[in-house]
Amino acid sequence: QSTVCEKIMELLGQNEVDRRQRKVLILSQDSFYKVLTADQQAKALKGQYNFDHPDAFDNDLMHTTLKNIVEGKTVEVPTYDFVTHSRLAETTVVYPADVVLFEGILVFYNQDIRDMFHLRLFVDTDSDVRLSRRVLRDMKRGRDLEQILTQYTTFVKPAFEEFCLPTKKYADVIIPRGVDNMVAINLIVQHIQDILNGDICKWQRGAMNGHGRTYKRPFPEQTESSSVLAAGKRSHLESSSRPH
Repeated sequence: QSTVCEKIMELLGQNEVDRRQRKVLILSQDSFYKVLTADQQAKALKGQYNFDHPDAFDNDLMHTTLKNIVEGKTVEVPTYDFVTHSRLAETTVVYPADVVLFEGILVFYNQDIRDMFHLRLFVDTDSDVRLSRRVLRDMKRGRDLEQILTQYTTFVKPAFEEFCLPTKKYADVIIPRGVDNMVAINLIVQHIQDILNGDICKWQRGAMNGHGRTYKRPFPEQTESSSVLAAGKRSHLESSSRPH
């Protein structure tokens, strides 16, 4: 979830650093929603378009952007307007960093993208909490309560159960209670600090896996989405958020 990534940035003091100089950065999957057709946009404005489906994202652009960031390149990330459901002409310039926090509800769904991360975190939040946060967020975007609840029951909840929740099995670490779990967040912050200090030189997924998958250790206690932490220079950290 985005609040987990923001808390990590805050504890690292990176949110106060000029974005050209940051060693840790956050990138959201929400930036990579596809450009909608006129018909799709009309449905979106009525709350009838499924933004929680894997096909709603431009996975090719997402993969290329992440690959360029890992290679230490400066990239331009799309800017998405959640009020009009459209990709804006202006882009956000993202500069190279040592650790990348990539957050989104379906960041583990596409294997090519999933395999890019060195540590995958799943932020597990109570369904009531997810719904209440969504209602507050969407009302700030000018949507009425009835449309929000209809979209939630029609698209959001079913998509979460079909596409997001099953990807929990790919997580290396599960963080219950999201941003309220400061024990887990502090451990992640310490891990990132070790990376930045050079205490962890290179962290390859193969070395972690050994003969197969890594083990999953839930942090003290347990749904929202996924979260990833990557180590080493140009590494990724992934987390979860909510789309439309």
